[in-house]
Amino acid sequence: MSDNFVADKDWNAAERRAQILAELPEQLNPADVEQAMCELDVSRATLFRWLKKFRDDGRTSALLPGPRGPKRGMLPLDPDVEAIVACLFKSFYATRRKPTKTRFWREVAADCRVQGLAPPSIRRLGRWLERHDQAKLMAKREGKGKAERRHLATPGTLTVDHPLDIVQIDHTKADVTVVDPVSRRPLGRPTLTVAIDVHTRMVLGFHLSLEPPSLLAVALCLTHAVMDKSHWLAARGVGTEWPARGIPKMIHVDNGAEFHARAFKIACSEYQIDLQHRPPGTPRYGSHIERLIGTMMGTVHLLPGSHFSNIFERGDLDAEAEAVMTLRELETWLALEITGSYHARAHRALDTTPIAVWAAGVDEAGLRMPADPRQFLVDFLPSEQRVLQRDGLHLFHIRYWSDELRWLMGNESRKFTLKYDPRDLSRIFVLTEDGIIEARPADLTRPAITLWEHRAARRALREAGRRAVDEELIFSTILAQRDLVDSAERQTKAMRRHQARRSHLAQAPMIDVTPVSEAAKTLPAPEKKGNALLDHPGFAVEEWYDD
Repeated sequence: MSDNFVADKDWNAAERRAQILAELPEQLNPADVEQAMCELDVSRATLFRWLKKFRDDGRTSALLPGPRGPKRGMLPLDPDVEAIVACLFKSFYATRRKPTKTRFWREVAADCRVQGLAPPSIRRLGRWLERHDQAKLMAKREGKGKAERRHLATPGTLTVDHPLDIVQIDHTKADVTVVDPVSRRPLGRPTLTVAIDVHTRMVLGFHLSLEPPSLLAVALCLTHAVMDKSHWLAARGVGTEWPARGIPKMIHVDNGAEFHARAFKIACSEYQIDLQHRPPGTPRYGSHIERLIGTMMGTVHLLPGSHFSNIFERGDLDAEAEAVMTLRELETWLALEITGSYHARAHRALDTTPIAVWAAGVDEAGLRMPADPRQFLVDFLPSEQRVLQRDGLHLFHIRYWSDELRWLMGNESRKFTLKYDPRDLSRIFVLTEDGIIEARPADLTRPAITLWEHRAARRALREAGRRAVDEELIFSTILAQRDLVDSAERQTKAMRRHQARRSHLAQAPMIDVTPVSEAAKTLPAPEKKGNALLDHPGFAVEEWYDD
């Protein structure tokens, strides 16, 4: 045999086998057999098969490892047996039920015996299966997406020439439990929404929330990504730089309901953002954001209260008992990790740091920034369509009014777009040709409530058998529920999350809507002029006006 066609590792293995077998005496004793079996790490049957081949042939090449797969000259299955195998393969084995090969063989053997045929061995059946296209077989058993991930060649890469050409956004459940800032009792795992610039690998922005993925989380994450973050960092005591900002040209997202929301599509179109959804079942199209999330969750595993990636890594650790960080503290910790570590660390795909690529590629003069930060955030908030009635606008069984709405009266058939923040239903934003009108509940004595409180109140009323839901009843139910939560001697996790949702209402408003004339009276030091500040867990926007 020519050694030009033999791999080095196979030839080395044959040489070792020949060396050991050549030292065995002609008349073997049990001790010699046991020692050879141990040295070659093979069974007794394999040892004697090799020894016979070596002594009959006399060459080292006789001990080369044989090729995988069926041996040459192996007889094919009997046509009648193969017909049974092919039928069961299509109707039983190549299905989403995913039966084992053993169960497949039993079904074949049963049908063969019914027809008086000798069933094939499970080994021959396995060789018959190996002749089939494994990618197509997996697609039928596991689904097309999983088959593509394992078998489809993906030699191409996503090539981007400039910063902000493509931005990817996605959500994940953070692998760490956060605690209440007052009681320090566990609230659960927050949802992290994050945006990455594909060209520079810079993290553009993120948002943490105790709620599931939503359009609100996307709006706040995108607003954080677009805005200047110097004041946001200063408010959290973070001294590192985060220069990434600007409106992206294209956004890549998955097929979550929030990314298909009409309000999100319209807002993207409003700012000339090309919205692209990845094909279903093809996570490789979002590989950059997926790798970033994996990197960030890997660092989160260093924190007390981490759940790790799976139960095997976590072991018997009680993550909730170990939790110590509040949502705000986790937000600050992530900002430090992003700006002080991730951005400053050489990226394998870039051969340099993300912040260096951003500095070299971004043209400050060419950055697209929103002319009105308040308008930008409002545009991406959830929306509803409502007709302006004589007594105001009705949304979530609450009547809203503003004196500016009286000038829009007279067209009962027209529907207005209403924007709202689910964390604070004490105001809504009415979009008109002349700009935004802020409307508040007609009854100004109503307390600020969240959409989650509103839904819980309606659910409680339905359970109580009340079909007619009115505004007074909703607010009185919410106040009663708050008293119940506040007076509970021992808070459950659900109650603590309930209070955490309300904590936003006691903070600064989401958007500073002080009129220009009033803002000018309270204008701080001149050096603040011209900056947009997103400075609380909801990234509230403050605008500084000229005198």
